[in-house]
Amino acid sequence: MPAAKKTAMHPDLAEVLLTEAQIKARVRAVAQELKAVYGEGEFTIISLINGAVMFTADLMREIDNPIRLDCIRVSSYGSKTKSIGSPQVIYSLTLDIKDRHVLVIDDILDTGKTLSLVSKLVRDLKPASLRTCVLLDKKERREVKIEADFVGFDIPNKFVVGYGLDFAERYRNLPCIGVLKPERQNAASWSAS
Repeated sequence: MPAAKKTAMHPDLAEVLLTEAQIKARVRAVAQELKAVYGEGEFTIISLINGAVMFTADLMREIDNPIRLDCIRVSSYGSKTKSIGSPQVIYSLTLDIKDRHVLVIDDILDTGKTLSLVSKLVRDLKPASLRTCVLLDKKERREVKIEADFVGFDIPNKFVVGYGLDFAERYRNLPCIGVLKPERQNAASWSAS
C-alpha cells in the first residue's frame, strides 16, 4: 500500500489549526449529537452562506433524517478581518418554517451578532424549535450573549480561513482551517498579487 501523501501547507497560512482529518472526524461526531436530539424526525436546516456551505454539505451527508434545506446570506465582514458592525441580511429564507424544527448552521461564532440576528429572524417565524450549530466558536470575541447548541471546535482569537471561511472571498476551498499570515490580512495586498 502506498504511503499517504502529505499535503503541503498553503503559503499564505501562518499555521494550520485544524487538519482535514480532524474536521471530518468532528463533523461525524456533531452528526451523532444531532441524531441524539432529533432522533429519526424531520428538521429544517438553515445554512448561513457562503461561509457555512462546506460544513453544511458535509454534515448533511452524515445525517439520514429527512431534512429540508434553506439558506440565508448575511454580510458582517466584507473584506476586513473584524466584524464591520451590525450584520445585514442580504438574502433571506424561502421555506415556510412555522411549526417546524429548525437548525441554524454557521461557520463561526465570534461576536455573536450574526447568529443573534438570524436566530431572532427565525424565532419571529414561529418554528416548533430552534437550535444552532457552529463549526467554530471564538469565545474571546463575544459581544452579544449567545451560545450555540452544537459546536465543532473552540478556537483561539486568531483570524482563520479555509473549509468555507474566507478573507475577501478567498481561501474557502482549503480543506483545512488555518491562520492567515498577517501580511495577507489586508485586501490591498491582493492588488499586488
